[in-house]
Amino acid sequence: MFDYHMHTAFSADCKIPPEEMVRAAIKREITELCFTDHVDYDYPDENFIFEFDQQDYREEIAKIQDRYASDIKLKRGVEIGLQPHLLDRYTTFIQEEAFDFVICSLHTVEKQGLHAGTVFENRTIDESFDAYYQELLRCIKNFDAYSVLGHVDLIKRYSKNAASTNFHECLSQIFNEVIPKGKGIEINTSGVRYGMPTAMPSPDILQLYKDCGGEILTIGSDAHRPSDVGFQIRESLQLASSIGFKFVATYEVEEPEFHLIETLLR
Repeated sequence: MFDYHMHTAFSADCKIPPEEMVRAAIKREITELCFTDHVDYDYPDENFIFEFDQQDYREEIAKIQDRYASDIKLKRGVEIGLQPHLLDRYTTFIQEEAFDFVICSLHTVEKQGLHAGTVFENRTIDESFDAYYQELLRCIKNFDAYSVLGHVDLIKRYSKNAASTNFHECLSQIFNEVIPKGKGIEINTSGVRYGMPTAMPSPDILQLYKDCGGEILTIGSDAHRPSDVGFQIRESLQLASSIGFKFVATYEVEEPEFHLIETLLR
């Protein structure tokens, strides 16, 4: 089993040392784990500085990779928080580092954090969702230094159970940008932990991605504590299989490697 989205003390919203997360993964029989700590430049909350020392991150993970080489395969990734005015800065950042895997996420809209709720002010729910997806589309059209899109319906987590039904057209445009470039999306299992009915994205979006020709799929728990490492990975594989996906991907130096879901579920 693979867990390709998790955080450690290198992320401002997590206090757990990387080694502790690795030990939890081994205990849960995860065979490959990818560190994806946050880099979220210009994040609009002064209480969270989502940046880390690149050399410290590189050296710490290398030490842990050596220490646990016989127990688990460990990869060094990153989760970046896109904003339209930061695309060149992120491109430079990714080019400077030989990450195995890069998650491209949208945590803000119009320079405001989703958690602040401002995207929903003075807008209908449809207008709010449209603002979110139009910003993601604008970013994706002008940026390709990533492996997969993270939790593409994250806005649902903050919409207080209200959801637009009119965003599939914009999502199709996003997928039609992503897929020809050899990029993918993730199934982020944290949606269930946060009280949503499904992982992110929901099954209808996974079906839409497949219908658009999408094949590259990773699965991650988005764990910020040891007890969440590996959360619902098997269930997400079963869901992907039921929709018709045959493979799940892992990465090495930003190149995907494909694994038969049927084999993993045996």
